[in-house]
Amino acid sequence: MLEALCERGQAAGHGWTLDTELLPPHQLQVNALESQGLVELAGREDRAELSALEGRPVRWAARLTLYGHDTLTYGYCRPRAEPPPSGKGPDRQPVELIPSQMAALRVFVGLTGQLRVLPAGGLAEQVGAASCDHGIKRWRLYLTQEQIASMAYGLWLHRMTGSAAEANRFAREYGVVHSLARPRDEEPPAADGLPSAAGAAAEGGAGVSGRG
Repeated sequence: MLEALCERGQAAGHGWTLDTELLPPHQLQVNALESQGLVELAGREDRAELSALEGRPVRWAARLTLYGHDTLTYGYCRPRAEPPPSGKGPDRQPVELIPSQMAALRVFVGLTGQLRVLPAGGLAEQVGAASCDHGIKRWRLYLTQEQIASMAYGLWLHRMTGSAAEANRFAREYGVVHSLARPRDEEPPAADGLPSAAGAAAEGGAGVSGRG
């Protein structure tokens, strides 16, 4: 509807979309946009001027406000996310998030170009395509197990730098927790091909023992 108002207003030259250019049901839709600050309805003086220009009585006219123009421009440039795949697929699970969890997840996927451990493939697209049930204030996504594990990592980062409530809730509801803990008998990975500190100590001890 914003696009229609913009096109007709530009074509008219004066920026207004007139009553002859939109059907009454569409005029009602435009009227509803006025309450959101996106549309300005012509007042008595504006309608009088338009009537003089048109040579007939103009009973209704509307045009975009600055906010309406910006909303339309932003809508053109905003990346279009693909619709979420069906939750019936065997590889996907519906996941419902409260607003604070969704906010943390958006931060996580928004840092994709800066993180060393990247979000799972397709997770950002799922976040962009997520739908919100405003009645229960829950965001619904359809995620693979890899994406769920990646989300748990994102919530772990949120926990380490702020609130633990989001990660704890996710663990309770879906049983997924990100952890850096290793089994006691597992050595940390060596860096750049060098032996780990534990391995170096063991080799050094063995060498001393052999010389004795």
